[in-house]
Amino acid sequence: MICSRTFRRCTVALWLGATGLAVPDAEAQVLRRPLPDKLVVLTFDDAVVSHATYVAPLLRKYGFGATFFVCEFREPAFVDKTKYMSWAQIRQLHRRGFEIGNHTLTHKHVNRMSREQLTAELDSVETRCQAYHIPRPVTFAYPGYDTAPTATTLLPARGYQLARAGGSRAYDPTTDHPLLIPSFSTSGTNKQQVLDALQQAREGRIVVLTVHGVPDLAHDWVTTPPALFEEYLRYLHEQHYKVIALRDIARYVNVAEAQRTIQPRYENLK
Repeated sequence: MICSRTFRRCTVALWLGATGLAVPDAEAQVLRRPLPDKLVVLTFDDAVVSHATYVAPLLRKYGFGATFFVCEFREPAFVDKTKYMSWAQIRQLHRRGFEIGNHTLTHKHVNRMSREQLTAELDSVETRCQAYHIPRPVTFAYPGYDTAPTATTLLPARGYQLARAGGSRAYDPTTDHPLLIPSFSTSGTNKQQVLDALQQAREGRIVVLTVHGVPDLAHDWVTTPPALFEEYLRYLHEQHYKVIALRDIARYVNVAEAQRTIQPRYENLK
């Protein structure tokens, strides 16, 4: 007989294989432990200066984790320190306990690059991290949310465990490949969409939010107003959400097993 389980989150369920012998449930192999409700990942893209000056102090105030996906864009953009962080500021984010992830050096979309070009983009960020005594990144964010098989084969070979895309849906670790994690974007004043998205962090699903600048002086079309951003953080705190960095998903998910057993699906990730 098949062992009963109440939710997909169960990590000890068994099923009867073709031989009639009980074998571990596939979901149980992917999940290290049951996923709690109200689990949220905060990610911040593009190395915008407000991440250092405004966002990080607020996150520390609430005791929240986060991942900052850094890049430099093409010259001369990154040299404008009224818009972008310096590498010294990025290093300080790491020292404050936040994760630094790879967003390619020039924000070039992975579906427009060869394997060699993507390798060079990843390596450039990794080299800068090494120079500033920042751990080599183990997470990646797709510029423009564009995904490609080139990335999902190269990233694990370089030691990357998790990668974030778009798609405006919650992440299900038992069905979504860990290198194709969907997320919701916060931009402008889309408050109701963000609050609705947070309600999906239940029954084995994790909500990942993509945030750009707070504000974003370099890309005003994806800016998040500071007052609204702090409202989001207060809501997460008052509603007792657990807010983590992307790397912390590995506490709950057997990433190697998920990479091995879950088929990559590239649709619905923009």
